[in-house]
Amino acid sequence: MADERNGGGLAAGGEPRPITLYGADVLHRPCATVAGDHPDLDKLVADMFASMYAADGVGLAANQVGVGLRVFVVDCPDSDERPVVAVVINPVLHLPAHRELVEGNEGCLSVPGPQSTLARPSEATVTGVDLTGAPVEIVGSGLLARCLQHECDHLAGTVYVDRLARRDRKRVLAEAGLG
Repeated sequence: MADERNGGGLAAGGEPRPITLYGADVLHRPCATVAGDHPDLDKLVADMFASMYAADGVGLAANQVGVGLRVFVVDCPDSDERPVVAVVINPVLHLPAHRELVEGNEGCLSVPGPQSTLARPSEATVTGVDLTGAPVEIVGSGLLARCLQHECDHLAGTVYVDRLARRDRKRVLAEAGLG
């Protein structure tokens, strides 16, 4: 599957970087806002897509490749199975006022292997900008809503296992060899 996806051309010239694992400081603190014209942002995004595809993921935050900036990439199907491919810089997560929580299996490239059930709102919207500075809005349901929330959590310094009950978190981290 990884070789069929190309990030809509955004992955061109990208090279996979090592995925940062749970416990690394960069994953547990809020990421910095991207201000102005940031050097090498195009290369970072291409590398993020390449890293995500190499790990067979559907989303990746910059801190998952060791860069503490508010940037994430996705190549994830929405609830209609249409792929949504995007980069979002300085994303802001918007959740509906009346939230329907849906339990689903969730995993993370920074906690490789195991998954755990986690309840999240069934719908989510993210706003931000793309690489050209143009406004971006992604409205998601199903897996895409979960992905948008998961990646925004990363940029706030929260890994999905941090949302689990202590016993479940310990089990998942132990199964991933990180406990």
